[in-house]
Amino acid sequence: MQDSISDEAQEYLKKTFAEKNPGKKLSIEIQQWDGIQSKLQTSLASTDECPDVVETGNTQSAAYLSVGAFADLSEQYESLGGSKLIPSFVKAGEYEGGKYALPLYAGARGIYYRKDLFKKAGITEPQTINEFHDAIIKLTKANPDHTKGFSGIYLAAADIHAVESYLFAAGGDYATEADGKWTAQMSSSASQAALKQIQDIFKNGTTFGNDSQTGQKNFQQNFNNGQVGILVATGNIGTKIDKELWDAGKVGVMALPSNTPGKAGATFAGGSNISIAAKAHHPKGAAAVIDIIFSKEFQKLIAKNGWTPGNLDYAGDVQGAFAKISKDVIAASKLTPNTANWANLMPDTTLKNFYTKIASGADVAAEAKQFDDMLNKALNQKES
Repeated sequence: MQDSISDEAQEYLKKTFAEKNPGKKLSIEIQQWDGIQSKLQTSLASTDECPDVVETGNTQSAAYLSVGAFADLSEQYESLGGSKLIPSFVKAGEYEGGKYALPLYAGARGIYYRKDLFKKAGITEPQTINEFHDAIIKLTKANPDHTKGFSGIYLAAADIHAVESYLFAAGGDYATEADGKWTAQMSSSASQAALKQIQDIFKNGTTFGNDSQTGQKNFQQNFNNGQVGILVATGNIGTKIDKELWDAGKVGVMALPSNTPGKAGATFAGGSNISIAAKAHHPKGAAAVIDIIFSKEFQKLIAKNGWTPGNLDYAGDVQGAFAKISKDVIAASKLTPNTANWANLMPDTTLKNFYTKIASGADVAAEAKQFDDMLNKALNQKES
């Protein structure tokens, strides 16, 4: 996919495949994320157009499992890394006991904060999610540099992965599954407590609750110009934070805390899984590609690009701002409900609309109940 795997890693993959498979050539086609789900649904069902190896976003993987689009990788699982592979991503690729999609890479989502502003406001690095909430509110009220329109944190309803990361870190969840039945959890006590804190942050900790998706894409500029003191973001954003701030020692990084002091909270980890298509024209060649992808050399190339590789044994090789925290963050990460119904029936607009209502001051309990009713119906439909 676009921006997933570096040019260096792609060249290594093609070169190594050719060396290990004389007379064979590997072709890599780069796809855009926009519209990829419908495109893959068409190509994977076609005998003529079906690719051999497929990258899918981790929340999209489930959409292809129940329809038999991917080959079962259970027999290769241990040799490809086994328990060392990112647990939440492995789970996202499981279906009826089989393993059909394995972790390619993950983007650790953590915290950037202005150390200088924290110090001026008398705030130490928070150790729990409650302390993090309090730090946001305190920093906003303190506005240490007297910046007009200052916010303690950049948090927008449009940035659903940042908002749901707070939900997860605080112990909340969208839904749980038992014996094949999904039960929505936004009305649970843990989710309610988290949503009320989120709403308080929207009200008293940020002025960006209703920021547009266009504005959200450049949110680091608000950090650079001193408009906000905290960002919830992925490791690659570190390269977009002004070098002057880094050089002056004004930027700190940390995992989003949990309810347990000093323990990383569960956050949403963006990233991708890799699979072999069930209708692959060259299944042996596809298996050879998968072997190379999970080799030490290729995993290190993924880490070099700033992503957390699928095998956490190489997370220590991650370069960039989150190098020290990425392994713990990814190990604690979680995903949205692992079902094709979520991938097919829960577009980002549904979540954005829900969080926009929370940001606008709607009754948390009432909105959560309405969301739960919708979610229970959607998740328990017969998958097709």
